[in-house]
Amino acid sequence: MYSSLEIKANDEHITSSLKILQEKGEKMQEDFWGRFTEIEPITKGYSTKGQKYRVTDTSGITYLLRTSPITMYERDKSLFALHEQAAALDIPICKPIGFGTCQDGVYSLQSWIDGEDLGTVLPHLSEAKQYALGLKAGEILRKIHSIPLSETDIEYWTAMPVNEDWAVRFNRRLDHVISEYHESGLCFDGDTYVLDYIEKNRHLLEGRPQCFDFDDYHAMNMMFSKGSLIIIDFERYNICDPWEAFSDIVWSVKYSHHFATGQIRGYFKGEPPEEFFKLLALYFAEYLLTFWKLHPITTEFGHNVTLQLSQNILEWFDNMQNPIPTWYLKDFYIQWIDGIPYKLKKPFDFLFLGKYGKVFKVFDDQDSGNICFGIANSGKKAVNVERSERQQSIEQFISEWREARNEC
Repeated sequence: MYSSLEIKANDEHITSSLKILQEKGEKMQEDFWGRFTEIEPITKGYSTKGQKYRVTDTSGITYLLRTSPITMYERDKSLFALHEQAAALDIPICKPIGFGTCQDGVYSLQSWIDGEDLGTVLPHLSEAKQYALGLKAGEILRKIHSIPLSETDIEYWTAMPVNEDWAVRFNRRLDHVISEYHESGLCFDGDTYVLDYIEKNRHLLEGRPQCFDFDDYHAMNMMFSKGSLIIIDFERYNICDPWEAFSDIVWSVKYSHHFATGQIRGYFKGEPPEEFFKLLALYFAEYLLTFWKLHPITTEFGHNVTLQLSQNILEWFDNMQNPIPTWYLKDFYIQWIDGIPYKLKKPFDFLFLGKYGKVFKVFDDQDSGNICFGIANSGKKAVNVERSERQQSIEQFISEWREARNEC
């Protein structure tokens, strides 16, 4: 725990902050930290623009507090306004509570969410639940991309002309990362496949739209709270092709192929167009080269992570010969009953189970190939249904179900 005195900035910093605020016509909140009875620094994560704290006020309410240097005032003010727009669309995030200035510079106060990192939770959930959470992540991303953009937003977050074509902008980025890759003097096995794919597919960038996007949209920037998905760590924003936002899915794949597949289908409300995967491979190629520059293999992190990323991308796309990644589960299918997702080989109507009670559990991953439903109705019974390809009438199905029920 830190006391308010330990967290307060020194007098020289406060004087400098006051001068900047006076120029902006803003007033600093004095004794800002005094409103909190508990202040706990958060060191987890990769935030580089400031500090994060778990704070509790005198009423016993807990919040997430972010602080940044006063020089980040305009940036953080814009971030907070965009955060408010996201909250207005009912996007599941830490709700924005307040924004202002204090002794440490700029602060933003948000609601506190208790939960677990989604990346660590996913491997312990059923495949159907992983996929269902992915569907939700895709729906949320689609909603994020609907946030309207002003010319000021575009200029501020891209530092580019408002009407610049996406192909012009992204091709410039490709030229830059390719040049830096060659200049580094380092290379990874199979780099010619990646470089060739880029050159042969630049034309896919033509005519692509641009939208507002949160950077780093992947499983480790999401939380699992009370069975639901919460999006966290909105520290950076971008203006980009909506499909480029899926570049960050490389990190979700590490935890769950079902989640990654679900996110794509949730975004497109079904199967994506074929062009999506071709562009996804192009964006992955650029992502890899950018990551190569930011985290060179001469560092421990780069040696462990960057090299593995290069191997993964080449494997997923069969040395860039197949645009549909190997982790995409084209034949995976789920249904829902009483709010519970479960997987099947093909659609089957189980709504008739409602007359026997409410389903509280589905066992859809048994070695026998059967699917079991736990039904609550003044007691609990298990229902076995073969998950096979054979045809079966409803009458036969109910007869077999009754026999199974009597044996329970």
